[in-house]
Amino acid sequence: MNTFITYMVLGISLSAPIGPINAAQLDRGARYGFMHAWLVGLGAMFADLVYMLLIFFGLAHFLDTPFIKTFLWLFGCFVLIYTGIETLNNLKYPPKPEKQISGAGSFRSGFMMALMNPLNILFWLGIYGSILASSLHSAGMLTILLHSMGIFAGILLWDVVIATLASSFHRFAGPATLRFISAAAAVCLLGFGAYFGYKAYIQLFG
Repeated sequence: MNTFITYMVLGISLSAPIGPINAAQLDRGARYGFMHAWLVGLGAMFADLVYMLLIFFGLAHFLDTPFIKTFLWLFGCFVLIYTGIETLNNLKYPPKPEKQISGAGSFRSGFMMALMNPLNILFWLGIYGSILASSLHSAGMLTILLHSMGIFAGILLWDVVIATLASSFHRFAGPATLRFISAAAAVCLLGFGAYFGYKAYIQLFG
């Protein structure tokens, strides 16, 4: 149980730093409530699961190829900048009723942002890859499963925390505060998008 909690804390610590997913969750939650913020995080978790399975089944070398890295930097740049611009455009209008946006759209947004985020690959290749390697040498499949479940439990817990925080803005904040939160989230998304574009440029021409 202590090992599970340790890896759960690792999952929380990896999710807590501000990034595209947290920014998108705060924006969705402030505008549409808890469920949409939680679905953005849940979509990101499914993308994490995809990378975990790829590494588990020995496809890490595929993720680490220059072509795949460049593709992900470029497409991630597009996804984040598009989402950031869309968020800025939404500032012109008051928060829309929850029924006007689908849960599937929120889930898909989180999934695509996480799937096309090369920083996720660095995590899964570096941290999870080393956890997997050490566990294979010192323990069996049950231990690997326990470690993986601990990481995902931590990510899920943080997802609930950030969604609850965002939904509190939805319930209690005024229109000016909601617009400020959305604007800050948009700036974060555009900043990460520009960084991804820079990394793609370096990968192609550096």
